[in-house]
Amino acid sequence: MMKLEGLFRRSALLSAMVLSFLVTATGWSQKLIWLGTLGGDWSAAFGVSADGRVVVGGADNAAGQRRAFRWTAAGGMQDLGTLSGIWSVANGVSADGLVVVGNAQNTAEQVRAFRWENGVMQDLGTLGGPWSVALGVSADGRVVVGGADNAAGQRRAFRWENGVMRDLGTLGGRESVALGVSADGAVVVGRADNAVGWSRAFRWTAALGMRELGTLGGPRSWAFGVSADGAVVVGEAENFAGWSRAFRWTAALGMRELGTLGGPHSGAFGVSADGSVVVGWAENADWQQRAFRWTLSSGIEDLNITYANLLTPGSVLSAAEAISPDGRYIVGVGYNAATDRLEAFLLDTIPEPASLLALGMGLAGLALRPRKR
Repeated sequence: MMKLEGLFRRSALLSAMVLSFLVTATGWSQKLIWLGTLGGDWSAAFGVSADGRVVVGGADNAAGQRRAFRWTAAGGMQDLGTLSGIWSVANGVSADGLVVVGNAQNTAEQVRAFRWENGVMQDLGTLGGPWSVALGVSADGRVVVGGADNAAGQRRAFRWENGVMRDLGTLGGRESVALGVSADGAVVVGRADNAVGWSRAFRWTAALGMRELGTLGGPRSWAFGVSADGAVVVGEAENFAGWSRAFRWTAALGMRELGTLGGPHSGAFGVSADGSVVVGWAENADWQQRAFRWTLSSGIEDLNITYANLLTPGSVLSAAEAISPDGRYIVGVGYNAATDRLEAFLLDTIPEPASLLALGMGLAGLALRPRKR
């Protein structure tokens, strides 16, 4: 009898431990954070650090001036200032969240690419003209890409490193701009004019130069994001009907359409490090713009439906602008019904870990299974 009571006590103790384990696991729930503004009526998030702790973008202040921001859970939204002008916006952030890149107005009211670190905003210059923008940054913050005017007034894609801005050329036309860069800074993607003036998605490497990625049957395409190793490129391209569609490109398969949410248009802005998760915007059957996530296994899904339980009535996630390397964190812009404004958001998508639950159930089975003697 004593042995039987001991077995029941041990089983009860282990069952309690399993229950605690499962409660902890299910506590790993999804979370949506509206990031607010700098006192104005608008904000949008365009970049997120690898661990989701730093978000960057643009927000209006109380005076209606648009400013680059860096947000953390501990410190909230920080105004990164300007280059002595009145506005700025942040477009990318390094993996550790310490380097921010974007565009800012200077005292001459010129738009200039900047790199911000340790509280200092550095003007990255141009290619000889008055204008430049920084749109992407490598994981370590050392390589910056974007677009800049040359002395002839032509807008060109650039790659900046160690204080040197390099013109990446075009596809035979007049203009180009770099929109994304691989984790190591070796692969640059964007859009460039071809010889007849159509804008085409490109992929650039030092060895091969700028190479066109094609279209989905229409005349134009744009590449916005690239995987960590540069092998997967995502963006937007026109099809035969003239509709813009999100795409995912690989050397083996070429450009493949990712579909829509029932409407005619979509576009992809960000991709996970391994290229398996893509985010962007798509129109639904009512032609309303919605943030989407696409995966190799599940295809395209409306984030407003998948995470409906996190949204207050009337709130909408309009566009997913960036995703963390592991695919867990998504940032973008949406309508926050509680504040009645367009606002930056941070979505933590971590699901209830199936593997942990399976392990927990296995432990529960052990708790109830008598030991053989």
